[in-house]
Amino acid sequence: MKKKILIVDDEISIGLLLCKFLTKNGFEVSNVTTGRTVLQILEKERFDLVLCDYRLDDTDGKEILIHIKENYPATGVIIITGYSDIKLAVELIKLGAYDYIVKPLYPDEILDTINKALETQEDLKSPKNFERAGRNVISDFLNGPEYINGESDASVLLLKQIQLIAGTGYTVILTGKSGTGKECVAKTIHQNSSRGKEPFIAMDCGSLTKELAASEFFGHEKGAFTGATFTKIGHFEQANGGTLFLDEIGNLSYEIQATLLRAVQERKIKRIGSTKEIDLDVRLIIATNENLVEGIQKGIFREDLYHRFNEFSIHVPSLKHRDNDILIFAERFLAAVNKELNKKIKGFSDEAMRCLLAYNWPGNVRELKNVVRRIALLTDGDWIETHVLPLELRMTDYPKTQHEKKALPLSLKLNDDKSLNLRNTAKEAEYTAILEVLKAVNFNKTKAAKILNIDRKTLYNKIKFIEVDDEI
Repeated sequence: MKKKILIVDDEISIGLLLCKFLTKNGFEVSNVTTGRTVLQILEKERFDLVLCDYRLDDTDGKEILIHIKENYPATGVIIITGYSDIKLAVELIKLGAYDYIVKPLYPDEILDTINKALETQEDLKSPKNFERAGRNVISDFLNGPEYINGESDASVLLLKQIQLIAGTGYTVILTGKSGTGKECVAKTIHQNSSRGKEPFIAMDCGSLTKELAASEFFGHEKGAFTGATFTKIGHFEQANGGTLFLDEIGNLSYEIQATLLRAVQERKIKRIGSTKEIDLDVRLIIATNENLVEGIQKGIFREDLYHRFNEFSIHVPSLKHRDNDILIFAERFLAAVNKELNKKIKGFSDEAMRCLLAYNWPGNVRELKNVVRRIALLTDGDWIETHVLPLELRMTDYPKTQHEKKALPLSLKLNDDKSLNLRNTAKEAEYTAILEVLKAVNFNKTKAAKILNIDRKTLYNKIKFIEVDDEI
């Protein structure tokens, strides 16, 4: 079967020449001239490869690349441009482009690059070639959330484990701190499995009461108990053929664990109030931020259920252990927020980046995503500056340049005209941040409190003994 290639170039002559050349070399080729047309044609037709000019009249190659990788991960992308820019090339490769070709175009070079790109796309479909394919192919393999595709050692290990287990039917236990993205990992495993087109059902076991658990798991018939005014299909039945994700499994009561064990062992369930057994074909993925082994030792988690679940386990690392990824993830989240808010923020200032890197991120990826959304909303210019960062980020110690060290400690004046040098770094950073915000809003304390994400009373308590020096 001929490989299908889509050419995107607003220079009609180049598009036609490429069409003619590639058709002669055995490919099935289509040609469009605008980004809008690309989106329309991709909704109706699938291509093995897209050759896209970086500069188009209505968009650019980067936006098309991001759209393709988010929605059609099996499609390879090669970017064509009229000038060489190493920084841009690196950025495009990180976003998932196979390669970057600079005009003028040479037939042998184009053909060689296309053939290699198509070979790589075939590698993505072949798990045995996973190790040979390298880190970029690991990232491209995944049909999942952007933040999973990091570059740190912890992220690469996570990707390898996902790729290894996705094609099997094993039950998986995901461990990790809150906010690390265990549900996103579960979805990625599901999407890259043979069940990817079947339902993915997520269930929060932490919110279940003993009375409701059986009904939520297995469903009930109308009239089965007081208040059962309709027939309810449980989560197991909803997920039949697909994947059931059980979050916070450690919070289930011991009695409910026994009921769950029976369903897992027999692969059959009955709705409450029914005598009919329903056969199950469900893959289970379990998540917990509790230590289930300790739960077994304390007698609050069933050992037999744990061993039923524990066919394979993956630890989802905390963001502080993926420090090489923090700025990568922040930029990806910013790109998404720019689209959402219709903004064109270019990125983060150097000092803002240092704050992001120095912060401990106790809320992990979830916290990072929420912070980026918040500070993007507060940013009016091209770059995110430190004054829009939450106070806890601005108070974090980070390595400073010699110039910045000389500017500290900041000298403030007390109401009794006595000078105070803030030697404590945390306090120093806190008051520096407060003063920056106050000056930015012309000392409007209501606006300052809103930007600092604290209430007015807290702000007044922090500054009531401090008066800004006129020289600042």
